Amino acid sequence: MTATKVSEAERNAWPALPYLAWRETYATLHLWTQIVGKIRLSLTPWQNHSWHVALYVTTRGLTTSPIPYGASVFQIDFDFIDHVLRITTSDGDERQMQLRSQTVADFYAHLFSRLEELSIFVRINEHPNEVLDALPFTTDRIHADYDPVYANCFWRLLVQADRVFKTFRTGFVGKVSPVHFFWGSFDLAVTRFSGRRAPRHPGGVPNLADAVVREAYSHEVSSAGFWPGGGSIDFPAFYSYAYPAPPGFDRAKVEPEGAFFSQDLKEFILPYDIVRKAEHPDATLLRFLQSTYEAAADAGGWDRAALECPLGHVGVPRPIRG
Repeated sequence: MTATKVSEAERNAWPALPYLAWRETYATLHLWTQIVGKIRLSLTPWQNHSWHVALYVTTRGLTTSPIPYGASVFQIDFDFIDHVLRITTSDGDERQMQLRSQTVADFYAHLFSRLEELSIFVRINEHPNEVLDALPFTTDRIHADYDPVYANCFWRLLVQADRVFKTFRTGFVGKVSPVHFFWGSFDLAVTRFSGRRAPRHPGGVPNLADAVVREAYSHEVSSAGFWPGGGSIDFPAFYSYAYPAPPGFDRAKVEPEGAFFSQDLKEFILPYDIVRKAEHPDATLLRFLQSTYEAAADAGGWDRAALECPLGHVGVPRPIRG
């Protein structure tokens, strides 16, 4: 009886997010998060693999986390419950603006006006990253859709993915990234590292400097995440890839049923609806994360015995052998 109740609660927590129904809101929100993310980028010292640029899931939306500014800090939060963008400072000041249908250019102007009211003066690169044929933010009057229902569904989905990714993250004692949201590619990600250097990345990511890409992929990785979809994948999906992809990785058998290797994207894909409709969504997603990681680690000859540990439990220190 308990298992049935838990399963029902799990299923209700994972909202539907049909790509075609919200893609205009998705496109607009992608560009808004880029503006906010670039503010963090412009003021934060570089951290390995661009970890300093990411946003993080919160109880209400997404946050930059504290950004240094002189002797103070400020942060910018997307609130997808009340649908506001909130700027708060360590001096106790606050400004906010409504999240509503408005052009990217207007969003940009309103945000920077409120920052200046707080005596925060920052300049960013106005060209979107990792987006083909994108207009500068200040001239983009095309993208202007914001559906609060779908924005809220997207955030609620991120809450669930973030929670499961953080559980998966506990099963690794090697170098592993935080669970974080990259506004360039608009995905929530967690990355494990073998500890070995990787061959030089060829670069070529649209509107992203090759030096940034090469630094991000300086070491071997097995990376997984959630992406709302686009291009050949017109549905929301979880993904997993390896860099460099070892021979045989694309032919590995992974779980659950319905996961597949996309030759287009060069990564394993698990449609979100398979997780959402599963009897136990958490367990289904964890099987995908673990099996695709094992495919990368086994094909790549990672030292799994040295890098792995059991998944963490609340209040229980990780046991140390020897």
